Amino acid sequence: SSGINAEYGGNCFALAYFPYLIVYKNSKLSEYSSFWPCVKAGGIYLLTQLCKMIILATFFPTYEVPVGKIDLHGELMKGAVDLFDLVGLFVIISQQIGRGDLKILVAGVGWAMAELISMRLLPLWVGARGIEFSWKYIQLSFEANISLAHHIVMAMLIWMWTRNNIEKSVLPLIISLLLLCSSKQTLLELLGTLFHFTSFGILSINVMVTLLVGLVATHLYINLCIQDNSWGNPKYH
Repeated sequence: SSGINAEYGGNCFALAYFPYLIVYKNSKLSEYSSFWPCVKAGGIYLLTQLCKMIILATFFPTYEVPVGKIDLHGELMKGAVDLFDLVGLFVIISQQIGRGDLKILVAGVGWAMAELISMRLLPLWVGARGIEFSWKYIQLSFEANISLAHHIVMAMLIWMWTRNNIEKSVLPLIISLLLLCSSKQTLLELLGTLFHFTSFGILSINVMVTLLVGLVATHLYINLCIQDNSWGNPKYH
C-alpha cells in the first residue's frame, strides 16, 4: 500500500540523513554556528565534481567494454582524477578560520552532505517511496553513513598533512592513507568485478576499510595532540 511505501521511504531517508544531523547538533559545528561554512564546503564539493567530469570527458573518453571485462585503463584514470577530491578538501581546510577540529568537521561534514544531496537524495526520495521494501535503498542509506565517516577521516588526514610540527616519519603513512581514501571507491568496484562480490559484500569491505583507516588516523591525531601538549590550545588547533 502507499502508506507502507511512504513509511519505508521515510525510514531509509531518516537512516541516511539523521546521522548528519546528529553529528552537526552534537559537535562544535553547532556550537560555532558553522552552517554556512558547511554550505560553502558543499559548494566547493560541487565545483570539484564539475571539474572532474570535464577532465574525464575531455581527456579520458569512455568506450564500450565487453560484458564481464574490466576497463582497467578507464578505472585507473578515474582513480587518478579522484585525487582532485583531496585538493578540494585541502582548499576548504586552508580557507576555514578556527580550530583544527572545527576545520576537519566543516570540511568532512560539508563535503559528505553535498555528496549525499547530489548523489543519493533523488534515489532515496523517489525510489524508496515507490516500493514496499528493497535492500538496495537500505544499502544506499548505510553507504551515506559510511561516506560521512570516510570524508571526516580524509579531512583529518589532510589537516595533519598541513601541520608544520608533524613528525616526518609519519608523513608517508598519512600520504598512503590519503591515496587509499581517494581511490577506495575505484578499488571496491574493481574488487566487485574481479571476485564477483555481492553488493553487501562490497559494503562490508567498505565498512572495514573505513573503520581501519579511521582508527589509524585517529591514533595519529591523538599522538599529534599529545606531542604538542595543547589539547585546548587555540594556537595548536
